[in-house]
Amino acid sequence: MIVWQVKILKFADDSKIYHTVYSDEDVSAVQSDLCNLVEWSKEWQMLFNADKCKVMHIGFNNNKDKYDMNDVQLEYVS
Repeated sequence: MIVWQVKILKFADDSKIYHTVYSDEDVSAVQSDLCNLVEWSKEWQMLFNADKCKVMHIGFNNNKDKYDMNDVQLEYVS
């Protein structure tokens, strides 16, 4: 059983994950959950198109860390 660190919102074919990031451990947790989500999507044959997935950083003093899915770096949007 996977224990998720992030919150997941799913509606029809739209999915969102979010998590407050204060430290490098939080960044690792988000990346780990992205990897778990990709594995879950393969198992259930509900694949994500990593080229359409985006990262939105919210807040001040944000490091704007980079994340990837299936070895594709996710684009940052404002």
